[in-house]
Order: sequence, then structure tokens, then C-alpha cells
Amino acid sequence: MEILGLSTSPSSGGAYALILNEQDGGRRLPIIIGTFEAQAIALELERIKPPRPMTHDLMRNIIQGYQSFVRHIFINELKEGTFYAQVVCDHDSGQIEFDARPSDAIALAIRFNAPIFVSSEVLNEAGIFSDEPEKAKTQPVTAKTSAKSEKIETIEDKILSLEKKLQAAIAEENYEKAARLRDELTKLRG
Repeated sequence: MEILGLSTSPSSGGAYALILNEQDGGRRLPIIIGTFEAQAIALELERIKPPRPMTHDLMRNIIQGYQSFVRHIFINELKEGTFYAQVVCDHDSGQIEFDARPSDAIALAIRFNAPIFVSSEVLNEAGIFSDEPEKAKTQPVTAKTSAKSEKIETIEDKILSLEKKLQAAIAEENYEKAARLRDELTKLRG
């Protein structure tokens, strides 16, 4: 599976939906996660480094400190609407498995560039088939028409402004504001 994206989940009171996409198939798996876990995942996906380590960064440092690494994560069960996962680590003495929430497991997986697996039972039960075609590739922008060029410059200015605000929010450790700014940037770039 690969991470398709994060979006707010209106039905879950401020929580986020993490959408996983089947690499060799047409199914998606939405998982509702908390705000802090969504921020931890989003910051790492955007390669934004906060001034101090987040919890998942600390976990990565501890795992690496014991000469270990995350081999993969496995979302292995769905009970009464709750997903369960395992973090599989390699160590000199062999393989070690830890139970984890999927959001924490995924936050670690992206920090180790580790694959994300989902059991076929979970995917059959909670997966959603997607018939959405691939997004058309964007054409390079040229300055042939002044109206288009002006619009692009305005968008680029807005992006630069939002990026500065995002960096300031991260420096202040205001991750909720940073997540909102990141979402705005994603919409503008999309």
C-alpha cells in the first residue's frame, strides 16, 4: 500500500482520514486517525523538520540506537471498527514485532521508508474500490498569454507567503496551524 493522502473527516469531529492506496489494485483503505498523528505523518511526508523531535522521531532514534530498523508494518486486523497493526523490526538477534495503532505504525514506516502491508481480510472488509482515473499530467506553463502569467505569479506569491507562514508555525511548534497552512499549500499546488 502507499499513502494517497490525508483529509479532514467531517463525520469524526476534527479527526483525519488517512487514505492508503493499493499499489497493484484499485482499492483504497480509509483509516480515521487523530490530529497529532496526522500532523506527524504530514510533517514527515512534506519533509518538514520541526525544531525539536516529535514523538515518532524519538521512536525512530531509539530504534536506530539499538542497531535496529523498521522492516515493514502490517495492518493485520479490524475488530469492531478498530484497525490493529504490527511494526516489524529487524535486529541482530532476529525479527521483533510490536503491536501498534496503524497511525503510529505508518508514522514510523515513513520515517524508515518501510513498506506498508494490509492483510487481505482487512482490505476485503474495509477497502473501497476506486474507479477514479489517474490525474492528467500537467503541461509546462509558458508565458504566451499575459493573463495566464499574471495568474501564475499571483499563485506563486501566495505559495511563497504560505510557505513562510508554515515555517514560522513549525518554529513556534504550532502544529495545528502548520497543518492548516500545509493543506492550503496542497490545494494551491494541486
